[in-house]
Amino acid sequence: MSSVVLPDFLPPDLRLALGEAQRLVTGLHGAHTVWHAWGQAHQPTVVLLHGGSGSWTHWVRNIAPLAEAGWRVLVPDLPGFGDSDLPAGCTDVDALPEHLHAGLQQLQAAGVCAGPVSLVGFSFGGMAGALWLTDYPQDARALVLVGAPGMGLTVPERIPLKGWRHLPTEALQAEAHRHNLMALMLKHERSLDALAMAVHAANVKRDRMPRRRLSSTPIVAAALPQIQCPLHVIYGEGDALYKGRWPEVQALFKAQAAHLTSWHLVPDSGHWVQYERTDAFQLAL
Repeated sequence: MSSVVLPDFLPPDLRLALGEAQRLVTGLHGAHTVWHAWGQAHQPTVVLLHGGSGSWTHWVRNIAPLAEAGWRVLVPDLPGFGDSDLPAGCTDVDALPEHLHAGLQQLQAAGVCAGPVSLVGFSFGGMAGALWLTDYPQDARALVLVGAPGMGLTVPERIPLKGWRHLPTEALQAEAHRHNLMALMLKHERSLDALAMAVHAANVKRDRMPRRRLSSTPIVAAALPQIQCPLHVIYGEGDALYKGRWPEVQALFKAQAAHLTSWHLVPDSGHWVQYERTDAFQLAL
């Protein structure tokens, strides 16, 4: 256990709010997963799972409010992202549950957190959370899916993302990052602030699982009948994944998830709802 070295790009208020973080490391099959922790070990625990090409910083605006509300907040860098190792043979989300389960067991055995926990998974992390509780239903007492793909529904008018690794200058790379954030993650240009750019630019450089394909399949929809704990769903109303198809998405959840407990569409927000509409998201959560 050690202190988290916070990114240089965090503004002073967030640096202060997140300054008490701990860095924890778990391991399985020779691969290490890095976790970040806030709050006290005896408090009820919420585990936040970030999105694809992300890290714990996808939750940078949400951690302090949860800790202040009395939660023990654990945020791993998912295997293959951020500071965590890419396990051998791990090419997509279906390889993550055994690493997350083993990591949580190790943390609980060390007295780092109490259990069972509540899981909150954003986008790719929502897929990971759904598959985790399919394989290890005893690990959590509730699951919140935020902007989850993997429902087998598509929106034909989605704007393609741009490649950036081949671009020769930082300015051209930044232009691609802006395009991609507006195409997928955010609804409003005003939401694309310096922090969003910095978080995204730092995270995508450390994505070591680039050829993920399962998000375009109905992998989450197929997992829903096996989830035994209360399930809560939050999307931004303008989420590019399903914009305009909400009746179908909600109907699919109702048909597949026996334990669907709540459904929230956060108005005036895109896919990265917990960043773009933090206050409204925290209320829904």
